[in-house]
Amino acid sequence: MTRYGYTLMTEQSGPRELVRYAVGAETAGFDFEVSSDHFYPWLESMGHSPYAWALLGAVAQATEKVELMTYVTCPTMRYRPAVVAQKAATLGLLSDNRFTLGLGSGENLNEHVVGEGWPVAAVRQDMLTEAIEIITKLLEGGQITWAGEYFRIDSAKLWDLPDESVRLAAAVSGQGSIARFAPLVDDFIAVEPKADLVENWADVRSRNDLPESRVIGQLPICWGRDRQAAINRAHELFRWFGGGWYVNADLPTPAAFEHASQFVRPEDVAAAIACGPDLDELAESLNPFVEAGFTDLALVQVGDESQSEFLDQIAPELLKILRRRYG
Repeated sequence: MTRYGYTLMTEQSGPRELVRYAVGAETAGFDFEVSSDHFYPWLESMGHSPYAWALLGAVAQATEKVELMTYVTCPTMRYRPAVVAQKAATLGLLSDNRFTLGLGSGENLNEHVVGEGWPVAAVRQDMLTEAIEIITKLLEGGQITWAGEYFRIDSAKLWDLPDESVRLAAAVSGQGSIARFAPLVDDFIAVEPKADLVENWADVRSRNDLPESRVIGQLPICWGRDRQAAINRAHELFRWFGGGWYVNADLPTPAAFEHASQFVRPEDVAAAIACGPDLDELAESLNPFVEAGFTDLALVQVGDESQSEFLDQIAPELLKILRRRYG
């Protein structure tokens, strides 16, 4: 059975609005909610980027049952791994064990702000591997001292831990990251519906006698009563996706994304993102992920101005269609 999530898109909405949307998403019937964790929006036109961890703390108190998750946090530069472990443990407590810590190797867009440069992809993967090892040890409750290749920890211990261990998930993009992270975390994150990655992740888990993972994906939709207006909104706010993740990880500022996406046309966006009022068409856009074996799919409704109407009037019916179609 597929589980459906709602994305708290910090790049397109302010923190007070996002808490309200989180409550609306729970009421609408979403199974879980994910929050992006950015310092900058992708494009200047998006206009927001509040602190994800303060937001999630507020959401944990404003909601009751819906699961929460970072999608995703980079625990290597802007945040250090020991601090991420402390934040995750606290959020696990505040949410009554509803929180999953989603981790990734980050984007230059958000991490360059600490002034330490931007490592190449192979180094970022090494850093993330070491960070996950540190976070895991701290969440297990022990006191650790660590002298690794990238991080040093001096007598760290978490004093407030949730009753249940915080689940860890890692974002992967290829076979190398699967070999690294499948044995280290609980769940799999990807933004592209590639069945071979899902199958290989499961194979690595099986060979290491580890339980099955959740397979968590995310995709944008742009519901709107007027299809062309929805396409225009998606083009204004989401054309940044056009370069692909290998490019997106390295661009440093919203201005760089503006320039990199200047030749992406509205019709290009419409071909990649389901737009308009047809709920069956929106539902159909999830099919590649379901066929690839994803168990959890978080929807991004593009545009702040559309969120309240989407959550109050559209999402309950869309979720019914999705559950009839995919289970």
